Amino acid sequence: MMKPDEVAQYLQEHPQFFNEYADLLADLQISHPQDEKVISLNERQVISLRERNRILQDKLLELISFGEENDAIGEKMHRLAIALLSVSNMDELFHALYFSLKEDFAIPLVAMRFWNVANYGKTNAEFMVVSEDVLTIAESLPQPYCGNHIVDEIKQWFGEGAEHLNSFAMIPLNTTRTIGLVVLGSPDIERFYPEMGTLHLKRLGELVCTTVTRYDQAETVGNLADQQTVIDEQHS
Repeated sequence: MMKPDEVAQYLQEHPQFFNEYADLLADLQISHPQDEKVISLNERQVISLRERNRILQDKLLELISFGEENDAIGEKMHRLAIALLSVSNMDELFHALYFSLKEDFAIPLVAMRFWNVANYGKTNAEFMVVSEDVLTIAESLPQPYCGNHIVDEIKQWFGEGAEHLNSFAMIPLNTTRTIGLVVLGSPDIERFYPEMGTLHLKRLGELVCTTVTRYDQAETVGNLADQQTVIDEQHS
């Protein structure tokens, strides 16, 4: 006696079978997939086609949803890029960045630290000295990290709001070297999860990194010019 999978394989390999036994198509009785009544083969085929159509419609709606979501994120990234192009110093840069991430991207809390830049070690929170552990973490990230755990030192960057955060995204800032880390925090445990896509986070990091480097270089040149002016005045 043939097994069901052998019957299925035979029919796939012999598509002319029902041409030779056409009467079977009218005589075959098949149970309905959702109740106990018996239906014809044609009716069963119609049900299968409807089910396939429903699955395809669901996939299409899902793709449309993803497309609309990506378009919305792309528009927000565009607005942020324009805002960062319009700033004239690091303070304005940070203000524009915090505002965009909190108001436009709806990120509850944002923290960032920078090193290997001219302002490193100054009083701004963004330039405060970080530990070797943080430097190692940032340098070891080949792409943004998303998940529910970060080291305590980084979590403390969020201040009093840290105890309410349950998911995080860490974005390394890399040029020819690592210059910092942007960290996003949310009380929603599913806002940043390990399996989520990180393309937009990576692009955000590239945008921030490029802008910070640009104004850091400008401030470095300005500081050197001021120092030279002082030296010239001392020798005059």
